[in-house]
Amino acid sequence: MNSNLPDDWSPADNPYSIALSESSWLRATVALTVARMHGDDVQVGWFSSRQIDARTLVVALRQLLAAVKLERIALTDLGMDPAVITAFDDAEQVFLDALPNIKHVRDGLTHFEDWARGRGGGPQKDARKTADPRDVARDFWSFGYDPLTDTVTMGSFTLSVSAAVPAANALCDAIYAATRAVDQRSTAELRDQVVQALTDATIPCTPPQDPVLVSQGHDMRVWLSFNLSSVPGGEHKELAERVATVMAHAGLRLTSSAFPEAQDIADRLLAGEPLRVERNGP
Repeated sequence: MNSNLPDDWSPADNPYSIALSESSWLRATVALTVARMHGDDVQVGWFSSRQIDARTLVVALRQLLAAVKLERIALTDLGMDPAVITAFDDAEQVFLDALPNIKHVRDGLTHFEDWARGRGGGPQKDARKTADPRDVARDFWSFGYDPLTDTVTMGSFTLSVSAAVPAANALCDAIYAATRAVDQRSTAELRDQVVQALTDATIPCTPPQDPVLVSQGHDMRVWLSFNLSSVPGGEHKELAERVATVMAHAGLRLTSSAFPEAQDIADRLLAGEPLRVERNGP
């Protein structure tokens, strides 16, 4: 865990970011395991390194769908534009079309205690309607990677290893796009809040002529700075102090990116430094 996180931080505050973070780890895991499977085979004890990596690959691919689930929950809870959610759903379907058996292959691998007895869910449950569990277990067994066909199998289910990396990359790109859409909306809402607070306090902030400039950066942050040329010299300090007070009353804080702990906010505005606007913690 990052020791620099504040004491009141929780992953529950931004689950969409957690989905992005986890998907990035899984994306790298998929790329690494596929590269090793396509490389030289190494004997690890009694086992082939390719067979070991095949197991890791299957779990990583399936876990990407868990990241999708978390992202979708977050998008829905945040009331995101339906178009964002639809695009996200479409990306998931493309992933499933490329790797149609990923759920069954993973389930057979990670629930071997049930599948080995023919007592698994999904396809094994359906098969038990007309067959003995012992026969069901046999029909859905035998996990392995075949380097000649570049496929992973679990019983009758097959997974293309060559399809894994492009499918994972496309799905992770979709998670990133959805996360960025959330950040863009949040940034726009914060900028509107800043402008409204300044307007209510009769502090001019209309670009480019007014003394206070509020901008939405490509870094998904809101920045506040001064256009001192439009303010009489004797009013600079008073304006800076008013802005700092208005932001505080609005539940916002101004932060220096160069010196995050700095308290001389008014002086930094007067020096021409753009300051980052952030909401105070919950």
